[in-house]
Amino acid sequence: MEKQRGNNTQQIFRDALGMPPVEKAALIEKLFHSFDQEKQEAIDQSWAEEAESRLDGFESGKISAKPFCDVLAELNAK
Repeated sequence: MEKQRGNNTQQIFRDALGMPPVEKAALIEKLFHSFDQEKQEAIDQSWAEEAESRLDGFESGKISAKPFCDVLAELNAK
């Protein structure tokens, strides 16, 4: 069984090498995130809560915003 798994791994690797770069990157990302899906779900939930909080702050006038092009220009000026 272990030898068969190794052969399958090698075949998957060879197949992946033949993929276009964008598909390879997507596969890498999926494999990477598969290591700790529960933790990723908690991180995603935290970011969703943060985004909601920021949107609420903006809509209530507690937080101001700048156009993206202004922010980019400021960063490029540094």
